[in-house]
Amino acid sequence: MFPCRHTRHFDSTRHTGIVTLNPYLLLARLSATALLLTTSATGMAQDSPAIEEIVITATLMTSDRDRMSSDSLTTADLSRRAAMHFEDVLTTLPNVAASAGASRQRFFQIRGIGERSQFIEPINPSVVILQDGMDISGIGGALTTFDTAQIDVLRGPQGTLMGAGALAGLINIQHNIPTDTNVADLTLGLENFGGRRSSLVVNRPASERVSARIAHQNYRSNGWVDNAYLGVNDTNNRDETTTRVSIRQRYDRSTIDTGVSRIDIANGYDAFSLDNTRETLSDNPGEDSLQLDAGFVRWNYEGDRYESQLQASSIRADSRYSYDEDWSFVGIAPIWEYSSFDAYDRDIERQTLEWRLRPVTSADTQWTVGLYVRNDSQKLKRQYTYLAAPFESTNTTQTWAAFGQASQQITDQLVLTAGIRAEYRDVDYRDSAAVDTTFSDRYWTGNASIEWAVDDRNALYMTLSRGVRAGGFNATLSSTLLSLTDEINITPYTDNNRFGEEAVVNTELGWRASHLSGDLRTVLTVFNMARSNQQVKSSLVIPRADGSTSFTDFTDNAASGTNQGLEGRLDWSVSQNLTINAGVGLLEAAFDRYVNVDGTDLSGRDQPQAPSWQYRLGATWALTTALSASLEVTGRDSFFLSDRHNVKSPTAELINVALAWTDGPWSLTVWGRNMTDELTITRGFGTFGNDPRKEYALEPYYQFGEPRTVGATVGYRFGD
Repeated sequence: MFPCRHTRHFDSTRHTGIVTLNPYLLLARLSATALLLTTSATGMAQDSPAIEEIVITATLMTSDRDRMSSDSLTTADLSRRAAMHFEDVLTTLPNVAASAGASRQRFFQIRGIGERSQFIEPINPSVVILQDGMDISGIGGALTTFDTAQIDVLRGPQGTLMGAGALAGLINIQHNIPTDTNVADLTLGLENFGGRRSSLVVNRPASERVSARIAHQNYRSNGWVDNAYLGVNDTNNRDETTTRVSIRQRYDRSTIDTGVSRIDIANGYDAFSLDNTRETLSDNPGEDSLQLDAGFVRWNYEGDRYESQLQASSIRADSRYSYDEDWSFVGIAPIWEYSSFDAYDRDIERQTLEWRLRPVTSADTQWTVGLYVRNDSQKLKRQYTYLAAPFESTNTTQTWAAFGQASQQITDQLVLTAGIRAEYRDVDYRDSAAVDTTFSDRYWTGNASIEWAVDDRNALYMTLSRGVRAGGFNATLSSTLLSLTDEINITPYTDNNRFGEEAVVNTELGWRASHLSGDLRTVLTVFNMARSNQQVKSSLVIPRADGSTSFTDFTDNAASGTNQGLEGRLDWSVSQNLTINAGVGLLEAAFDRYVNVDGTDLSGRDQPQAPSWQYRLGATWALTTALSASLEVTGRDSFFLSDRHNVKSPTAELINVALAWTDGPWSLTVWGRNMTDELTITRGFGTFGNDPRKEYALEPYYQFGEPRTVGATVGYRFGD
């Protein structure tokens, strides 16, 4: 993705070694920590209330299986972490990871499957993100968690119960809906690195049937990267504003929800340092901005026999991603230096229409059927120093899908479920490199499962599902070849313009148990995901006529891969004053067969963004009726950052804390994330030459994650 006029070196074979932790040692550590917490709470477990059950809101039809392979985060979870962004919380869940490619981590991976960046190609994501029923995949990672009621993470192929289909999983975000209370919440916050936040939420009933909710938030921070050349400490700043208006109308048999939102993000981007520190030398820092307008109308109708839901949504997003491609300033090394800037302006328009129907009665047979239509239009303009003219492209995609799922109660203990989805996709792509192509895809996905309620305390399930991710066109390669047309024979490289669809067959076994009269709940899921024609990031090093090289990313297909492992979670109400929750994910994700474009055999190598273990252990104490404390420890193994090099993110274990106080309308939370200031890496390049002071010697480069961050928020509630 970084073609340049001067020679830059890249070696995909060198390995940066990282010490890893044995998964059995991890389990021992979790057990010891849980035992310590349990011991401290001895004698407190009597008369403890049952744990509140969280309902998965991502589907019209839920089951024990849905809860087994899914996780939910509530408003309380977000508050304890002072989470402004989804990556602050989602990466604490088993086998869920996030990657950068922008000022923040915006791309999510579930069970080692998912995208890591977006430059030229329109993404057909492996992980779908829904916000209030709107498909914001490819955009949603940029948004904030403000006024969020619940986040559900559904693992494995999806699409038989909802319009949006997904290969690896689905993240469903539900914001707070208008209620019949008359309240207003004002919140102010401060944190280090010059961070400050302010928000106002007003909820007001307009009549007995109509309620409205207005939510507005602004967040600003200098960021944690300094620019030594420019002498500023806000070169990687964040400036993010969210405004949302929603209306609920209630009638005897129906409910109409309407929502509009405006997201304005104007972040800086100056992430990479020639010295691999949080101090850059750029003379022309970039930006990472987004202006998004979205709206939806959702109609729910409940008749005597059937319940239906119809939702229409529209999204428009204008974004700009740019950076100083040489990471330095003119004059740093006059003999060797070059100067380059790269910018991507992307306009996205998306409209969706979804209809679902299911019976109201609680008969032995339950089913859901639906139809889905989606229209996408993406326009890109890339302005790059070494392009003779801007590269421009237009990509229009239309998707139609029919889906359905049914469950049959065979006995009091046994339930069979099956679902199917048929999808048609039509793509029209053209660009300024004289590429004009149209192609269509037809494919099906589905699932079948069996659930067995062994007794009142134990349930088992087994499921088999299939997911598909559509193929596409390598616009990045098209852009590069445009700049080389007059210099070399481009014919050997044009075979890489297209990449094929990827399919996965997912097998899961799950066990759910309740202990101690419902005070302790455990869930364990074992899975195997067999991937065929796996989509991977690869790269071409193309020689120029003047002897320099062009380094270009593109999407390729590996023959096959396997992602397998387990997820477990525990929720324990030790007493009325102490709750403990924990989660663990073990993952083995490797290429079964893959020889990349330069002939390197990567068969057997671990896939990127797939740590072999993750864990979370948290506890919340009610110290008094007004004061509570929470402690959370999360950890993950090292993992490869890319398919095309062997650089790894190091093992990381983070400690998050919070102390919350409430008194009537007042609230105060003091919080801290990454309290031990653990070094984390969100993105990296392999052995790569970009420092003219070293004559472009080969070395790895990293983009660092959030250091220790502490702050406080104060809130006041007006009204009821």
